[in-house]
Amino acid sequence: MSTTTPAAGTAPAGLAARLPQRLTKATMALAVASLASEIGIIVTGGAVRLTGSGLGCPTWPKCSPESLTNTPEMGIHGYIEFGNRTLTFVLVVIAAAMFLSLWNLRGTHRSPFWLSVGLLAGIPAQALVGGVVVLTNLNPWWVAGHFIVSSIMVAVATLLVVRIAAERRAGRAGVPLVDGATTGRSRAAAWAAFALTWAAVYLGTVVTGTGPHSGDPGSPRHEFDPLLVTRAHVIPVYLLLAAALVLFFTVRRAAGASRLQRAAVLRLLLALVFQAAVGYTQHFTGLPIGVVLLHMLGSALLVAAATETWDRQVARYVTAGPGVPVEAAAPTRTVAAG
Repeated sequence: MSTTTPAAGTAPAGLAARLPQRLTKATMALAVASLASEIGIIVTGGAVRLTGSGLGCPTWPKCSPESLTNTPEMGIHGYIEFGNRTLTFVLVVIAAAMFLSLWNLRGTHRSPFWLSVGLLAGIPAQALVGGVVVLTNLNPWWVAGHFIVSSIMVAVATLLVVRIAAERRAGRAGVPLVDGATTGRSRAAAWAAFALTWAAVYLGTVVTGTGPHSGDPGSPRHEFDPLLVTRAHVIPVYLLLAAALVLFFTVRRAAGASRLQRAAVLRLLLALVFQAAVGYTQHFTGLPIGVVLLHMLGSALLVAAATETWDRQVARYVTAGPGVPVEAAAPTRTVAAG
């Protein structure tokens, strides 16, 4: 009697048979949940810092040298910090479900699958950097690094949402992601807006590290001039507004531009105006906690909007279609003019 051993790197036949064989509404829902949870963890992490609970658990990976969890003696700050740590497991569950839902489609829908791998692998990176933040007494450079990593995860989750939606909408191989024409000017403006978004986010973390909300009274702060770094932060914001306006009017006039492309640019402009309004409000009102938290939410929304806009203008990605090997969908550039 002979037996057959599954090939290395493949799921057991029994498990694979229980996993989805095509993209479904549930797959799309998981992608949206991935994006929402990554934005959510930025907001809850901000709440930890703004309530002075950054060292509510004074060590890592345990909450204290003696306990894995917080204890009543740690007070409200311990509950807040440990509660935020446990949310990591929510992210893991969602990311693992996303990965498994795409496992049988890894050959036909390679881009969404590898984005799901990136999300699942990125969560431990988030946790490790967060651990270093605690072990360095909330060093502002490490706090900034943690925020950047979390923002990258928002960008990856955004790509996952956009591309799964494109796959489900197209239903066949070789459909360009952008679903419309691009021009040299629109692609350049999209690249500029994407890069300037990240510049603004990074300089925003420097402003934060110079400000009063350290997460703990004994944590170090940057010794920069607060007004100087704030002025430096708004430079890429103004440039981003200019790039977004150029892109908006370029896409609006382009005869072959799609509704999705135009909607993406409009979302970028709305996110930018919202974020700028909140930023100026917090600056001139003395950085109240609620407004600062709203600014952190705005940052995540801006990253998501800039990522979608950029991807719809410059991506070479084309849909694979159900049951069609990726190789059958030629990786040609999306329709372009000018």
